[in-house]
Amino acid sequence: MAWTRSRVPTSSVSRWTVPVPGRFRWPLDGVPRVVRRFDPPPQPWAAGHRGVDLGAPPGATVRAAGSGVVFFAGMVAGRPLVSVAHPNGLRTTYEPVRSGLAAGDSVRAGDPLGVLLPGHPGCAAGGSACLHWGLRRGDDYLDPLLLLGLGRVRLLPAPAHRHRPG
Repeated sequence: MAWTRSRVPTSSVSRWTVPVPGRFRWPLDGVPRVVRRFDPPPQPWAAGHRGVDLGAPPGATVRAAGSGVVFFAGMVAGRPLVSVAHPNGLRTTYEPVRSGLAAGDSVRAGDPLGVLLPGHPGCAAGGSACLHWGLRRGDDYLDPLLLLGLGRVRLLPAPAHRHRPG
């Protein structure tokens, strides 16, 4: 079976392009437990899990995974969210986070964004809270663990080529 990027639609390739690790860190202190992994939908409009859930106690400090500018800080669907725009078109999101930051504030990797609140839907951390950590490049959702060199790399097969006898 041949593997190629040339026969994969551009949107699929960009979805799995690996960001350069080394400039990013965990958004929580230490190495948090991954409670739920990235599980992208087969189509952009379908159900899926567009980030990772990290277990931590309520009130834990949530930190910027990388340097950038706060893109948004406020309520989305009734939950407090912070989004940070990074170079190369990357954007990380963090929720549910109570924050005193505002759009336009500069942050460096490790700077506090706010505190983790309980109540993330689907959190299976058992007595803990979950930070939902997301990553986007443009309209494409990516596995935020790629920022740390820990994400799953997925290879897509190219269509089978038929060889004609010469």
